[in-house]
Amino acid sequence: MAHSHAHHHRDGHDLPTRFYLFGGKGGVGKTTLAAANALRLATAGERTLLVSTDPAHSVSDLLETRLGAEPTAAGDNLWAMEIDPEADARAYVEGIREDAESAVSKAVLPALDRHLKLAVQAPGTAESALFDRFTRIMEWCPQRFDRVVFDTAPSGHTLRLLTLPSMLGAWVEGLQAQRAKVNKLQGMWRSMAGVREPEREDRVLVRLRQRAERFAQARQRLHDESVFHPVLQAERLPIEETARVIEQLRDTHIPVGALYVNRLWPADERSAFVTERVAQQNEYLAEIRDRFAGQELIEVAQSARDIVGRSQLEALASRLSTPGVG
Repeated sequence: MAHSHAHHHRDGHDLPTRFYLFGGKGGVGKTTLAAANALRLATAGERTLLVSTDPAHSVSDLLETRLGAEPTAAGDNLWAMEIDPEADARAYVEGIREDAESAVSKAVLPALDRHLKLAVQAPGTAESALFDRFTRIMEWCPQRFDRVVFDTAPSGHTLRLLTLPSMLGAWVEGLQAQRAKVNKLQGMWRSMAGVREPEREDRVLVRLRQRAERFAQARQRLHDESVFHPVLQAERLPIEETARVIEQLRDTHIPVGALYVNRLWPADERSAFVTERVAQQNEYLAEIRDRFAGQELIEVAQSARDIVGRSQLEALASRLSTPGVG
């Protein structure tokens, strides 16, 4: 279990790993592996929150617990929640609209609404909303939870946005200066007109400033206290996808942990099909070992059937925590 308290030495920090991000294309089994890891951490006595963004609610099925948008107890030291990125995107855009409403003239509202309707569907909005949500969840740790496991990390592309909060900060500062000038002018008019009303703190700015600060903090914590676990299969596309994500992560300084090579078929001399299948898989495995030589590999055997329900998940979790395996 040593791994759950792994200390990464970065920039002289010696902080425990608090955030486990599982990444990889759909269908490689990252939700199952994230859930198994969350279970493993909880069993080791860590208060663990598993955050799922899987629309199929498979985590509810795996943990045999009905989950919602708030953390729900799912066993000793284990909590889980399911996020709906689309609902989050709508709420996120609605928040922007409310802020804008108090800041823009009524005349531009219809145009703004049209723009925001498109924004909800725009690629990137759901990811921004998801990322916004991730940063909020991160703030629950370490007070409410010791560890947080995300079954779907934002893509390398989104995580790269993390390297831009400095820009967001500068942008907010610029806006602030501009708004302060307007407010000051309004204040002068008011005092000339003899109107005494307390200045309404600018909601848009407050929200933006808070967000810029939260993002900057999340970026620092992802750098210091998180580990990204790519999940792949011994197949061509997942290998290329993993290489791409690792490359994208290089700019974000988020450490890449062990690679989970999932769904490895066992050899069976009696079947020509399986023998052929395993031979191809072994060629890909050799390539994985070669291309990702710097990373620890955790090889996970294919279960004969899909892992459903708690007991199978527990069996997988205990398989993962065998000595020498993360």
